Amino acid sequence: MNAPIHKEHAELATEFVSNRERAKWHDGSLWFVRQKRDRQTNAIPEWETLRELAATIKRHTLAKLPFYLEEFERNATIMGAVVHWARDAEEHNRIVLQILEDHGAKKIVKSKSMLTEECHLNPYLERHGLQVVDTDLGEWIVQLRNEPPSHIVMPAIHIKKQEISELFHEKLGTEDGNNDPTYLAGEARNHLREKFVGADAGITGVNFAIAQTGGIVVCTNEGNADLGVSLPDLHIACMGIEKLIPRADDLAVFTRLLGRSATGQPITAYTSHFHGPRPGCKLHIILVDNGRSKIRASEDFSRSLNCIRCGACMNTCPVYRRSGGHSYSTTVPGPIGSILAPNRDPQNHGDLPFACTLCGSCTDVCPVKIDIHHQLLTWRKELALKKVVPWSKRVSMIFAAAVLKRPWLYALGGKVARMSLRWMPRWMIYNGLNAWGKKRDLPPAPVKSFREQYRSRNKG
Repeated sequence: MNAPIHKEHAELATEFVSNRERAKWHDGSLWFVRQKRDRQTNAIPEWETLRELAATIKRHTLAKLPFYLEEFERNATIMGAVVHWARDAEEHNRIVLQILEDHGAKKIVKSKSMLTEECHLNPYLERHGLQVVDTDLGEWIVQLRNEPPSHIVMPAIHIKKQEISELFHEKLGTEDGNNDPTYLAGEARNHLREKFVGADAGITGVNFAIAQTGGIVVCTNEGNADLGVSLPDLHIACMGIEKLIPRADDLAVFTRLLGRSATGQPITAYTSHFHGPRPGCKLHIILVDNGRSKIRASEDFSRSLNCIRCGACMNTCPVYRRSGGHSYSTTVPGPIGSILAPNRDPQNHGDLPFACTLCGSCTDVCPVKIDIHHQLLTWRKELALKKVVPWSKRVSMIFAAAVLKRPWLYALGGKVARMSLRWMPRWMIYNGLNAWGKKRDLPPAPVKSFREQYRSRNKG
């Protein structure tokens, strides 16, 4: 079987925006969440202090990460948990499978976990004959559609309620044409309750792990993580090593930031703490690297590990809002994903740092003050040095550099361009040779350049 052809962001984005109604609705839905975030953050006078404190805690933790990881393992073990270490996704999946087989678990319920998505755990377990059900409503919807989530907090944000109604009618036998959200949510709840009751094991992600106590914290708005690990005797928690924070006191800083940044609410509905297993039960915690140590060692990109997976950068990004999460072809899409993905595979994800206007809105809203747009700009330079930038872009940049180095040539080029835009027929400017112009129109060309206007005003 031939390997699937990798599609670049621009091609997939074109497919998404071809449905103009969907693209407009997707853009508006995410901007609505961004506005909710702004109302919440503006209501807290100490918001910027919290952001700075969170960034400082993360920088400190990453600097002493080996120490805090060992402290966490020691304290978690004292509390009765079994801690595992995984170098990569393959080892993580093997560990999960081995734990499930050792306990004879065949039916698994899983709450939302971007790490298990990153490791492609679901298809791995299904290939070994296990039944895995995502119990977060959005995750379950995309699982039924056999597609990945398009957003790390709102995984089904790209799907309209009419499509969900059709999906539930096909998969669950619900009323045909009934797209009332209350009805659909009720039917989903009834179906998932059966899965909870029959489960042999529960798998969760981890939002925060506390080195001082050996405890883990899972944040949800549906309570599905609590139910999923309260009924079975086995709880497996999968976490990237960057989810660590040093002290219990630090947690309050991040919980105040997370909900407001993610969905514009003061706090997630359920903030669940797990310190060891329940009596008579088992808790396994898997610490996963999968390229994170490589990012940590990078002076340019280590700050991207500060990310708490709130999705605020996606909700504000003008490119993500209009192109959809699936156009990024990576587990974590949007601005932060455009930093993380090239670290793992620059050849296949080298186009993502260019799917950015460098407007800086992502940096402005990041609750842990990651300088996202600066890192994306740095990636563009790195990718050029690695020679994974398309030849057409490399040639155009060489030409642009030659013009920008010569003020007289820049001024002449501007004058010729202004005259051309005013007098040339449209088809000569917007044609198949102008890839940039396929989706954009230039503004009307001014009669005078900025420099000419500036000189004339100074003379007056």
